[in-house]
Amino acid sequence: MLGRGLLKEFPNPERTGCAGSDVLKRIASKTMPLTEAEKWLDHLGSCSPCYKDFSELRKVREVQRRRTLLAIAASILVAVGIAGRVLIRRHNEPLVAPTAVVDLRNSSVSRSPELNPEEKPLELRRGFAQLNIYLPLGTPEGVYEVRIVTTSGDLLLKAGGTAEVKDGVTALEVKVNVFVASPGQYNLQIRKPPSEWSSYPLVLR
Repeated sequence: MLGRGLLKEFPNPERTGCAGSDVLKRIASKTMPLTEAEKWLDHLGSCSPCYKDFSELRKVREVQRRRTLLAIAASILVAVGIAGRVLIRRHNEPLVAPTAVVDLRNSSVSRSPELNPEEKPLELRRGFAQLNIYLPLGTPEGVYEVRIVTTSGDLLLKAGGTAEVKDGVTALEVKVNVFVASPGQYNLQIRKPPSEWSSYPLVLR
C-alpha cells in the first residue's frame, strides 16, 4: 500500500531535484554506497516519478538476477550430465591393456633372490596385460618364469614365457590377465627353471 501511494501521491511534473537515471540505476542495483545513496532516499520517498523509475529498474534487475541464476543452474546441470555420461562411458569401456616394457640389458645377472641395493628400481604403469622383458646380455634362450611379489614376499603375479634371441637381445614376452595393483614398491623376479630367482626392485605407478 505504501508503494502504491508513493507511485501516485507525490507528483513532480517539473522533476525538481530529481536524480538522474544513472543514480537510480546504481541505487536499484545496490552498487552505490549507502553513504552516497542516503541523500537521495528522502527524495525517493517524496517524488512519485523517481520512485516509479526506481521500482521499474528494480524489477528489471530482479528479472536479470533470476535469469542469471537460471543460467548458472542450467550450466551446472549440463556439466553434471556430461560428467555422468563420461563416467558411465568409462565404466562400460573395456580396460585398456597396454604392453609394459622392462629393459634389463644393462643389469647384472643375479643368481639369488636377494636384491642388489645398488640396483635402480624399474618403473611400470599399472594395468598392463603383457610384459616385454629384455633380459641381461648373455642370457640364454629358453622357458622362463616371471613373478611380481610384495616387499614382504607375498605373490601377486606369476606367469611364464619363452625367451628368444633377436638381434643379439634375449627377449621374453609374458602374457597375463590385466594386472592392476596398488601403487608402490614391489619386486620383479625372473628365473629359468630350475635356477634360483633373480630379483629386481620394481615401482608401480
